[in-house]
Amino acid sequence: MKRFDCMIALARRLSDELVILSLGASVDEWYNAAPHMREASLFQQQLGCVTPQAFGLAAGLPHRRIVSLDTDGGMMFNLGILATIGNEQPKNLFIVVWDNECYQSIGGPPTHTASGRVDIAAIARGAGLARAYTACTVEEFDAHCAEGLAAQEPYLIVAKVAGTVQPDIRRKHSDGREDKYIFVRHVERTEGIVIMGPSEHN
Repeated sequence: MKRFDCMIALARRLSDELVILSLGASVDEWYNAAPHMREASLFQQQLGCVTPQAFGLAAGLPHRRIVSLDTDGGMMFNLGILATIGNEQPKNLFIVVWDNECYQSIGGPPTHTASGRVDIAAIARGAGLARAYTACTVEEFDAHCAEGLAAQEPYLIVAKVAGTVQPDIRRKHSDGREDKYIFVRHVERTEGIVIMGPSEHN
């Protein structure tokens, strides 16, 4: 199945959630699939940091649903986060792992999941996430999205997607620094809190 089709299915189910997503081609795909979530999405620039950041948000904002859009390569960089989530059991954390079995943004060398022996959902279950599944069709994925976004425990879907990029889509027209401020100001506005106050130089 195509990652972009899955993103469209997920985006239809989102309204006031906060989303953290990985670098690479998935950034432009999400930018196009979920325009209504633009301000609520933080485009992370480092492998291994997406789900940990989402966990931090879930812990800090326990009343709000947090969505992690991670990758197989990113998750393999920091499998320890699954043990942390398994121990802490955040009720509001929904994790998607786009598993295309390759490091797409650097030319496509295989990740460990390409061997057929490494199963991220099984690793997650072993770490204490009872609701960890693999989806191979858009219909399966969408059904898990419905369950996961309503769950009162951490929920993880490994979405087995093709190693292709949706053609002819708009590029995200902002850099990482601008994205950070867009996201933070959205959280401040919707939560009624101050995260980054006035600079002492103002």
